[in-house]
Amino acid sequence: MEIQENIVNKVANSGLVTLNLEDFYYKGERVVYDIKDNLFQGLMLREKDFREFIKTHDWTQYKDKNIAIICSVDAIVPTWAYMLLANRLQPFANEVVFADLQGLETILFKKALAEIDLAKYANERVVVKGCGDIEIPVSAYVEITNLLTPVVKSIMFGEPCSTVPVFKRKD
Repeated sequence: MEIQENIVNKVANSGLVTLNLEDFYYKGERVVYDIKDNLFQGLMLREKDFREFIKTHDWTQYKDKNIAIICSVDAIVPTWAYMLLANRLQPFANEVVFADLQGLETILFKKALAEIDLAKYANERVVVKGCGDIEIPVSAYVEITNLLTPVVKSIMFGEPCSTVPVFKRKD
């Protein structure tokens, strides 16, 4: 007696659209530029010394990198100093922000997610993939939820075979 079973892929037939935030990971090395290294006696920034540093520093080392500018010590740093740094880094770096590495990652994802064609997800049942090889900041999940909620039928989190409901439009 021969038993024949038809295996049905319910996930493939579910009509779910999977959105993987790893696809929006902004390439390029992440680097922290800590202005504390430019401080006089670790307390304050001296304009003359800083302007000389700005002129002589090799800015090409930041080519194609994503730069997070911080000051990790309690010091007197005028706003224009951060502006000068941004101005010198901008021609070389992919992105320059005043934030720590977590803030940089949030900004990079927000920028990438702003480019999404939301019409592609209109009235769809979307699963936002929950795990992978790249650590995705929680802020990216919040951002994609904000973007998708007005246009989709539903949002789920996880994998198509095991999801957590997040949002369902009431029709």
